[in-house]
Amino acid sequence: MSTLNDKVILVTGASRGIGAEIAQQLASAGAKIIVNYAGRKDAADEVVTSIKNNGGDAIALQANVSNTNAVKQLFDEAINHYGRIDVLVNNAGIMITKLIKDTTDEDFARQFDINVKGTFNTLREAATRLSDHGSIINFSSTTTRVMMPTYGTYVASKAAVEQLTRIFAKEVGARGINVNAILPGPTNTELFTAGKPQELIDRMASLNAFNRLGEPIDIARVVVLLASDEAKWISGQTIGANGAMA
Repeated sequence: MSTLNDKVILVTGASRGIGAEIAQQLASAGAKIIVNYAGRKDAADEVVTSIKNNGGDAIALQANVSNTNAVKQLFDEAINHYGRIDVLVNNAGIMITKLIKDTTDEDFARQFDINVKGTFNTLREAATRLSDHGSIINFSSTTTRVMMPTYGTYVASKAAVEQLTRIFAKEVGARGINVNAILPGPTNTELFTAGKPQELIDRMASLNAFNRLGEPIDIARVVVLLASDEAKWISGQTIGANGAMA
């Protein structure tokens, strides 16, 4: 399958979990991949090696997306290597779950720095540096559609990403760039399962129509569609990828 026709795609937070699977599936569809990572160079290199072993083209570039200068350098290095960036996938994110009364200033700042400022930083670069007729896929969460205790600051950060998505779609549409946000439901990744008792995981898995957790490939396949030219008329949307959870 070569639906992405040598598009150059930057995937943030792509060293593991959903991001790693997105990178693999985009590469399988013909894209050249920039595997961005914050600290796990070994994991990012494994993703690149796997892509290359399957006949694809990828590089790993480090950048903390919450750092403005690091994001500028990320775009510089990616464009210097491949000549352009056609698609941006804003997958990098963290999840801190605490009751609002127990959330510290540090928790709040860290969650917003990565989830919101990180997305903002890459969008600001993409506004002038993404190729015309490109695509942007941001990541929100299905938790913005439900009321789950302990998810207050996480949901607030993801709701901000949804609003950035809607406004940015109007701001860059004249260049032929479409912008959307994906809202995964509970997905079988370390980010989701870490620290949760199995009873809670099972209960959350039962909230969708298929009575299972999503798998990273379920989300990655939606990203492949939204990164393709077939999805160009879809823009400014928040798209649930959650098995009818909400």
